[in-house]
Amino acid sequence: MKTILQINIVGNFGSTGRIAENIGQLAIADGWQSYIAFGRYERESQSELIKIGTNTELYYHIIKTRIFDKHGFGSKHATKELIKKIKKIQPDIIHLHNLHGYYLNIQVLFEYLAKINIPIVWTIHDCWAFTGHCAYFDYINCEKWKSQCYECPQKKAYPASYFFDSSFNNFVQKKQLFDAISNLNLVPVSMWLSNLLKESFLGNKKIITIYNGIDTDIFTPRNGTDIKNKYNLNNKHIILGVANIWSKRKGYDDFIKLSTAIDEQYHIVLVGLNEKQIEKLPANITGIKCTENLNELAELYSIADVYFNPTWEDNFPTTNLEALSCGTPVITYNTGGSIESVSKETGYIAEKGDWQSVYKMIKEIKGKSKNQYSNMCRKRAVECYEKKQQYYKYIQLYESLLH
Repeated sequence: MKTILQINIVGNFGSTGRIAENIGQLAIADGWQSYIAFGRYERESQSELIKIGTNTELYYHIIKTRIFDKHGFGSKHATKELIKKIKKIQPDIIHLHNLHGYYLNIQVLFEYLAKINIPIVWTIHDCWAFTGHCAYFDYINCEKWKSQCYECPQKKAYPASYFFDSSFNNFVQKKQLFDAISNLNLVPVSMWLSNLLKESFLGNKKIITIYNGIDTDIFTPRNGTDIKNKYNLNNKHIILGVANIWSKRKGYDDFIKLSTAIDEQYHIVLVGLNEKQIEKLPANITGIKCTENLNELAELYSIADVYFNPTWEDNFPTTNLEALSCGTPVITYNTGGSIESVSKETGYIAEKGDWQSVYKMIKEIKGKSKNQYSNMCRKRAVECYEKKQQYYKYIQLYESLLH
């Protein structure tokens, strides 16, 4: 039996966790044995889960990052233990996802991967693989990653370091480690990321773009009466925003500004806020904590008249896809791969920070029947981003690498 081992920061939790889980499910259905090794946070999985490291190692890795800016170079013991399990499992394919997150030592892992004759697939969910520090650089328009990172202007951004700047050495080490893997196959999740990879030190690797997928059976248009009653949202034109963590870069400030301009017929709903953020919201914004209840999330997408994604840095946000699949038009900033899921029939693109134009777009959408958008939004989601269709492309990639 062919065996796939995936490695990710989380196990069947959050967006990347669900992606790995969906790939594992399809592999199992296709006759593979599936393992998922993860750092922290887990939910029940159809694959066999392998926990990497301990809380003590996690805290040590955080300290090493905060002081010395050596994120990805802690957790030596945890990674050596993982390698022992890899040797025991003897996978036919190793599939990497997010390797940052305070749980893995990339030097130990990649020195091992360079010695074995196993195809390596690496889904690139952000830019961390080819920078000396950050996961994104759009916000400050930094281009040091194209040649050599140094004196990182985002040293205190994730993964934050409050003392030393090791971006120069990190960049050099990453380049050496990743270049050494001859059978490394990169899978960016957007054309935007694909183009960045081609400009980076990873540009000499095989690059295959595969868009993320979603469960179009869960994210489907719903009645939503109960959810409207639950949050007292009847008789309102609803503007929805969803994020795992709301920050300035995710557009939190833009929603606050938008709330000062909209009239009483509109109401904003933000999902993913913490308690402090919820306490400070104006009256025309309803705040909801982060939820893993996908049915409730689908109901919220369905009752929304428009989904607004004001992200300033992003790769290919699945929230756009989920909204479209529920029949809701999307407005997003011209950011990374966020615009790739939106067509002229399914939404609008605004420049970063131009929330005044966004308000005009919202009013234009309101001036039309939602049915004018719903069918086209749903059609685009089902045809382009249905999860089985998208993630089976990985199974086909595995087979091609083995043969």
